[in-house]
Amino acid sequence: MEQFDIEKEYRSAARNLGTFSLSEYEIRAYISLVLNGYGSAETIAKTARIPRTSAYKVLQSLSGKGFAYTTKGRPTIFKSESPGTIKKLAADRIAETFDRLEAISELFSERGEPQLVFTITGRERVMKKISEIIDKTEKYLVISTPSFSLLRREIEKKLQNAIKRNVEITLIAEETGRVPEGVKVIRKKEQIATDIVSDGERAFIADSDLEACGYTENPLLAQHVERFLIVSIER
Repeated sequence: MEQFDIEKEYRSAARNLGTFSLSEYEIRAYISLVLNGYGSAETIAKTARIPRTSAYKVLQSLSGKGFAYTTKGRPTIFKSESPGTIKKLAADRIAETFDRLEAISELFSERGEPQLVFTITGRERVMKKISEIIDKTEKYLVISTPSFSLLRREIEKKLQNAIKRNVEITLIAEETGRVPEGVKVIRKKEQIATDIVSDGERAFIADSDLEACGYTENPLLAQHVERFLIVSIER
């Protein structure tokens, strides 16, 4: 029987799981969880061959992305989500992405003219655009994101100021942590992008790590993104 080569498995999985925006440490930790079934951060650090100081944070990140979950008690024990579930998650994400593209393509065709969408790259510029959107909002703001923890530190004061202006804010996320008082929270799992709609006039779509985004002030496109968010919640 051919000897099992764990390093070969790591390299092979890294090429494929990289599409989920997983880091190398996260990939190693997930494979280690699959092989062991469960484990503490210390155990997984050993078998995944990642630094012990990084293991807990890496496993928490995997949990936030749906690849693992924790049990109660101390030390915290992590269990892997089954590969079959991850496979379905990947299929659902791909389907959702292409549904989004198809709907936007149909909208373009109906209009018979190109719609103006700006592309912004670089996390600092992306965050600056998010802040500008919040500052411009007068009536309502919808934020749907898998990464609110990445946003909160930089926009919390902006959201508080918007609430003082009587802006109605809805946050759609699986895990939110602390949110400003007055923000309506809707729990939703397995999101792949950060979407923002402001007053039905502005729309923003960014990748999971907020390194690039598309932005439009075209009301038709903004309302299309808003309808997409409503449908995704209903699903």
